[in-house]
Amino acid sequence: RIQRQNIRDVWPKEDADFTQWLALPENLDLLADTLGLGSLDEIQNEVSVGNFRADVVCHDPDGHKVVIENQFATSDHKHLGQILTYLAGVEAKTVIWIAESIREEHRAAIDWLNEATALDYAFFGVEIEVWRIGDSDAAPRFEVVVQPNQWKRRQIQKTQQAEMVDYQRRMEYWGAFLARWPGAEGLVPP
Repeated sequence: RIQRQNIRDVWPKEDADFTQWLALPENLDLLADTLGLGSLDEIQNEVSVGNFRADVVCHDPDGHKVVIENQFATSDHKHLGQILTYLAGVEAKTVIWIAESIREEHRAAIDWLNEATALDYAFFGVEIEVWRIGDSDAAPRFEVVVQPNQWKRRQIQKTQQAEMVDYQRRMEYWGAFLARWPGAEGLVPP
């Protein structure tokens, strides 16, 4: 029989237990596989960012930094602020926020970050559950609830590029027009 477990029964303390567990390569691989990120390496935990500490900082296959922020319970504004601080402080390209439950407001904020930033940035909201079948070891289950929509981001980028080409054409046209203005037949000001 499958039973959901209390996360604190498996990892009593988020920083001392869960972060340490997550920072092991095989456990980060489980998370990375769920997100489709490829293997994460150069793993560090409790990384100093000014007076604060990022839970996990690692590198993706392209060598870009990834920040992972863990949170037991429901997402809150404090952790959202921490994520932004760590993003800037370590110059990460990917942020993963793990919580037992991510509020709708925070999902909207992560969606906005994915839409408002350049294509090489990625923000994920991940909910974690722990399950056990009978007397088996507890097993984590990561569920991605917010992720970048690369198709949508590429469409926005194409639209912006098309608008820029159109703008440049208009500028060339009016630039040429103004260059001929005083001497053009019938276009002399009264």
